[in-house]
Amino acid sequence: METSRIRNFSIIAHIDHGKSTLADRLLEATGTVQVREMREQILDGMELERERGITIKAKAVRMLWKTAKGEYLLNLIDTPGHVDFTYEVSRALAACEGALLLVDASQGVEAQTLANAMLAQEAGLTLIPVINKIDLPSADPEGVKKQLREAVGLEGPYFPASAKEGKGVPEILQAILDHVPAPLGRPEAPLSALVFDSVFDPYRGVIVYVRILEGELRPDSQVLFMATGAVQAVEEVGHLRLKYVKAERNSAGEVGYVVCGIKDIHQVKVGDTITEQFRPTQNPHPGYREMKPFVFAGLYPLAQADYENLKKAIEKLHLEDAAFFHQPETSVALGFGFRCGFLGLLHLDIIKERIQREFNVDILVTAPTVVYRVTSQKGETMELDSPAKFPPHGEIVQIDEPYVLATMVVPSDFVGPVMQLCQDRRGKFLDMRYMTPTRVVLKYEMPLAEIIIDFYDQLKSISKGYASFDYEHAGYRTGNLLRMDILINNEEVDAFSFVVPEETAYHRGRAIVERLREIIPRQMFEIPIQARIGGRIIARESIRSLRKDVLAKCYGGDISRKRKLLEKQKEGKKRMRQFGAVEIPQEAFLAVLKMEETTK
Repeated sequence: METSRIRNFSIIAHIDHGKSTLADRLLEATGTVQVREMREQILDGMELERERGITIKAKAVRMLWKTAKGEYLLNLIDTPGHVDFTYEVSRALAACEGALLLVDASQGVEAQTLANAMLAQEAGLTLIPVINKIDLPSADPEGVKKQLREAVGLEGPYFPASAKEGKGVPEILQAILDHVPAPLGRPEAPLSALVFDSVFDPYRGVIVYVRILEGELRPDSQVLFMATGAVQAVEEVGHLRLKYVKAERNSAGEVGYVVCGIKDIHQVKVGDTITEQFRPTQNPHPGYREMKPFVFAGLYPLAQADYENLKKAIEKLHLEDAAFFHQPETSVALGFGFRCGFLGLLHLDIIKERIQREFNVDILVTAPTVVYRVTSQKGETMELDSPAKFPPHGEIVQIDEPYVLATMVVPSDFVGPVMQLCQDRRGKFLDMRYMTPTRVVLKYEMPLAEIIIDFYDQLKSISKGYASFDYEHAGYRTGNLLRMDILINNEEVDAFSFVVPEETAYHRGRAIVERLREIIPRQMFEIPIQARIGGRIIARESIRSLRKDVLAKCYGGDISRKRKLLEKQKEGKKRMRQFGAVEIPQEAFLAVLKMEETTK
C-alpha cells in the first residue's frame, strides 16, 4: 500500500480511562475482529492483564479501514496507563506519527494524562484529544475541554465518545485519517527498521516487532542488527492482526514482525535498527533513551534447585521488557539469586507474578530499595543499590538519596490530608494551583525511598480513590541517613539491612525486631534479635527457647540431683545457641516489606 494511505498511531491515557475498550471498538468498526470472536479488552491477552484490569504490555495491531476515498491501513499500538510502564509508552510512541489522548469525561485530566501528553509532544506526535465516557451521568465534557486547553495546551478539535456504547468511533477514525500525518519513508531506500518490541517463542525463537522506517524487508534476505552486529537470514515476515499473518514483504511505513530463527535472546536489543547486510543504511534510528531502574529488590528461588529455571525466566522477561534490569547476586541467608531493577513497585509485583505463573518458579522477594550515592573517607563516591554493599559505618562521610518531583491531581476537599501525607514522607512543598474550582494540582519534591512502599495506596485511601499520582526523577540530595542491620542469633542477615533517616531509626528498628519475634518459630535455644547501627545496638527482642522438662523423672530426693540435671541442660542450650542455625521463614522477609506502614 502507498505510504500516503498508512497511518501509525497510539492510544495514550491515564490508567482506567478506557484505552482497551476504545481499541475494541476500533477493531470492530474496521472489521479486524469478527463478532463471534469478540470479547472485552481483546488486546489484553495476558491472564494477569485481564485479572487486574490493566494493560501491562503495549500491543500492536493492523487494521484496514474502507472509506469513500479508498482503503487505508491503520497501525494501532495500545499502551499501558500506569506510571510504572511509562517506558512501554515511550517505545510505542517512537513507532508512530500520531496519538489519541484519551480523557475520562467524569474524572478529567489526571497526573498520567499530563505525563503521557508531554511524552507524545516531545516525540513530535500529532495529538487528537478524545473525551471518553460521555454516557456517564457525572460526565462533564465542557469542563474536560477547559482542562485540556489550560493544562495540556490542546485547542481542539475535541472528539466526544463512549467507547462502551460505540459512540463517536467513526468520527475518531476519520480524525486519524485527517490529522495524523502519513509516514515519510521511501520503499526504494536502503532498509531501516526500528525494533520496538520482541517476544520469545520456544519453537521459532525470538519474534521481533519492527516499524519499517525506510526500504523493504523480505524473506530470504540477509539483515544486520546494527547495535549487536549480528547477521541473520530472514525466515519470515508478516503483519500483526491479533495473530501472525505471513506476508511477502513489509514495506516503508508499515508495522510488522520478522522471524530470523534467533535462539540466543542476547542478540536482539529493543531500540536497535535492522538493515541489509550488503546495502546498510547511513541513518540508523538513534534508539531509545536507556531507562534506569528506580527500585531494586533481590529475587531468590525458594528451592536452590530452581536457580537455572529462574535465570531462564528472568532472561525471557528481560527480552520483552527492556526496563527490567537483572544481575546475579549471592546472599549469606538466601543463597544464589538475582539483584533486579524495576521502574516501580507495581512493575516488581507484575514481574514476580509472571515468574510464578508463566514459568512455575516459586521465588522470595527481598524488601525493595533505591540506589544510594555513598561517599567514603577516601573521597570515593559509589552508587549502591543494596545497603548490604555499604562500607563499614565509620568509613561513610555522607549518603545521598534519589529525589523525585511528584505531581498529584487531587479534589479540593482532600488537599489538607494529602499535604499532611506528603509532609510525613519528608516531602518539600513546591507548588499548588487550581485546574478547576474543584481540582488541584500539587507538586512536591520527595525522597524516592518514601514513595516506593505504600505511598500510592495511602494516597488513594485518604482521597477515597480520586487522587492521581505521577513522578519524574529530580536528582540526588544529601540526607541524614543511617544503615541499619538486623542480627539474628548474633549473625547479620544481609537481606534485612536497610537505610533509614536518623530521626525514625529507633522506631523502625524497634518495630522490626518485635515483628520478627512474632514470626520466627521458637527453637530449642534462646534466639536474640537485634537492630544495630554501626557498633551500637538500638533495639533487642528475644525468642524464648522451647524447654524439655528434665525434672519430670525426679520424684523427690536430694536437690543437688535436680541442680545437676538443670546445669547439664543449661550447658547443652549454650552449645546449641553457639552452633545452632536459625531457620528464617519466608513470611519474615515479606513482613519487612510491610514495616513502613507499621512504623507510621
